[in-house]
Amino acid sequence: MKKITKLLVANRGEIALRVLRSAKEMGLQTVAIYSEADRNALHVRYADEAVCVGPPASKDSYLRGDKIIEICKELGVDAIHPGYGFLSENAGFARAVRAAGLIFVGPSPEAMEIMGDKLSAKQAVADFDIPLVPGTAEAITDVPAAQAIAEQVGFPILIKASAGGGGKGMRVVNHADEFVEQMQLAVSEATSAFGDGAVFIEKYIGAPRHIEIQVLGDEHGHIVHLFERECSIQRRHQKVIEEAPSAVLTPELRAQMGRAAVDVARACNYTGAGTVEFLLDENHKFYFLEMNTRLQVEHPVTEQITGLDLVKEQIRIAEGQPLPFRQEDLTIRGHALELRVYAEDPQNNFLPDIGTLTTYVRPQGPGVRVDDGFEQGMDIPIYYDPMIAKLVTFGADRAEAIARMLRAIEEYQITGIETTLGFGAYVLRHPAFVSGHFDTNFIRDHFPAGALVPPAPDEATAQVAAALVAMLLETKQPQAPAAAGAAGAPAASGWRRNRLGVR
Repeated sequence: MKKITKLLVANRGEIALRVLRSAKEMGLQTVAIYSEADRNALHVRYADEAVCVGPPASKDSYLRGDKIIEICKELGVDAIHPGYGFLSENAGFARAVRAAGLIFVGPSPEAMEIMGDKLSAKQAVADFDIPLVPGTAEAITDVPAAQAIAEQVGFPILIKASAGGGGKGMRVVNHADEFVEQMQLAVSEATSAFGDGAVFIEKYIGAPRHIEIQVLGDEHGHIVHLFERECSIQRRHQKVIEEAPSAVLTPELRAQMGRAAVDVARACNYTGAGTVEFLLDENHKFYFLEMNTRLQVEHPVTEQITGLDLVKEQIRIAEGQPLPFRQEDLTIRGHALELRVYAEDPQNNFLPDIGTLTTYVRPQGPGVRVDDGFEQGMDIPIYYDPMIAKLVTFGADRAEAIARMLRAIEEYQITGIETTLGFGAYVLRHPAFVSGHFDTNFIRDHFPAGALVPPAPDEATAQVAAALVAMLLETKQPQAPAAAGAAGAPAASGWRRNRLGVR
């Protein structure tokens, strides 16, 4: 059994602060790292010790694995938690951490390598009865050969970077005459983003839902799933709103997808917290997409419905402790939503809007959680992801979670920059979302340029919408969703348009 007494968090912002808090509750000494741009960040002030790791650019600071390991040796650190992003899925870094005699709070480098490449991940799960999207079994760069495979699979098809993620190197091809150009663009993007131009081809599922399953595995061969998260509200193939559980999964389908996720984890001898991602088509058939070998941004919604602290579970697993529960011990309680609050302008193609948080007041009250790393008066650095916070709400059911999210958005006061708060209110009031009848094309289909107020609900969703309004009135909130819409703004009170660019 390995014992962790001092933990370094190799990350920044809200996730660094979130990990540090759980570590402190476990009685661990903590170390933060920071770039020169983050010198006054909250996670720096919160940790027991903090060390500057370099200039603002990520490549000179948060990606300097060698320097991070050197800091650990100087300060007597036992373990490194990578958070997400940066070095969290870097097998070379994880291997170097272990070679230095430190504990890496995450899976083995071998598991990272298997699941880090989409094709090797598919090959690893081939011995299990896990449905895969039809397509290539190996990476390919030869354009004529790839076109022949695409025609065999049948258009539309999806070209995806083998080593990629975040929508880079991804191209939808609807017709054969578009293939050559799109293939060349995908290879070029993949080479630029990942240093690897290899791509693979699979059947394009036009209106899927994005469902992911949280898994935990210990070093003793025990693996469980913690149910699903729905992540279908996306922009540029990146998630903006997540919820748990999904509004469409039946208990039978949930059990099937949970077993498949556990099998995926077993295929690479997975330890720690990981996420298995699936596409769910219009006929409720699911297909394995990929596995993320780290803690996900949206992990709080799983924590809300299970009552577990995933960071603490990660640390215990890294120490060699067995999972204290089995699958039959786990149940879903209530419903949770997460809105990623980005410094972006949703009405300008979600372009970043970097500046100063002139006003910054967090919402409070029952069922509201804010994971952030900012305070009023702080600047949003231009060097990193523009996420300000994760706004999470929890309720006894989906209706209450939505009502609390709408109330929290109204209370969240941010000025000085554009944010996705108004977009979140728009989505949560939209009939498609309220009814649960939506997919990953929500923004394309339901958020036209300049949209401010969602359309009135049809009869199929009127009762659900009425229930939400009634719940708001019952809890004596100052303004119900209908009133906010009538005012001509996507959110009331705290959320402000800032078209003049106050900085």
